[in-house]
Amino acid sequence: MRKIKLYIAMSLNGKIAKKDGDVHWLESIPNPDKIDYGYQDFYKTIDTTIQGRNTYDQIMSWGIDFPYSDKKNYVFTRQKRLVNTQDVEFISEYHIDFVSQLKQQEGKDIWLIGGGQINTILFNAKMIDEIRIFVMPVVIPDGISLFESIPIESQLRLIESKKYTTGVVELRYAIA
Repeated sequence: MRKIKLYIAMSLNGKIAKKDGDVHWLESIPNPDKIDYGYQDFYKTIDTTIQGRNTYDQIMSWGIDFPYSDKKNYVFTRQKRLVNTQDVEFISEYHIDFVSQLKQQEGKDIWLIGGGQINTILFNAKMIDEIRIFVMPVVIPDGISLFESIPIESQLRLIESKKYTTGVVELRYAIA
């Protein structure tokens, strides 16, 4: 069975973006050695992405080509009748059933890109298999939490932790 992996950066106080969805604060972390924090290796292990509509809209607002066009991409939304693009398919209903079926299909792992709402929905449905968090050495006063609304109480098992010269700490957990 395929695994869903939440691979995401957050501030020290648990914010994945500013209140307006902006993530440019990530670029403010000094990284003179251009460390990619294992991103390229991780990216090779997945063939599918899932993200929430707000995250998708934020990415599209950057005025760049869709960055995951070489993967199968699903955007979860409550809005019905959105027109799929060449890069993404919009899923507006039965999100948990859809993910359950997706995990059963042949293929590589699935990257849960975020944001906070879809993270909580899939976490509470026990659909996330692994969480790989990069804690950035910055505090954001107001923003979007890693888990929006209320996640269920769950035990996690630490698989690995790393510290980087940039002050970033990587924590990798399996869901117990």
